[in-house]
Amino acid sequence: EVQLVESGGGLVQAGGSLRLSCAASGFIFDDYVIGWFRQAPGKEREGVSCISPSDGSTVYADSVKGRFTISSDNAENTVYLQMNNLQPEDTAVYYCAAGATTQGPWSYWGQGTQVTVSS
Repeated sequence: EVQLVESGGGLVQAGGSLRLSCAASGFIFDDYVIGWFRQAPGKEREGVSCISPSDGSTVYADSVKGRFTISSDNAENTVYLQMNNLQPEDTAVYYCAAGATTQGPWSYWGQGTQVTVSS
């Protein structure tokens, strides 16, 4: 059974940090790109960052460059999203997904984890 399980969300003040984890199982980790997405209330889902565990290549949305860092632990089939200098506009449900390329399609999705940044 394919599973993507996010964890690490929570409530933090502006300027604070959180680290999200995405634990993957049930598929060959190195064969996929793992992406982080977020969706705020009333807004469309947007891509935040993604990583190719096979070669470590990464992509970031402009809105998070310099603040967020994506990484992978291939031995643990886990992808992390280190989020620093969080701002209220980063408040959203964060999802991880596994896809064929950095442009998708995204075959598998996690259940999401809430990140709330207070001002």
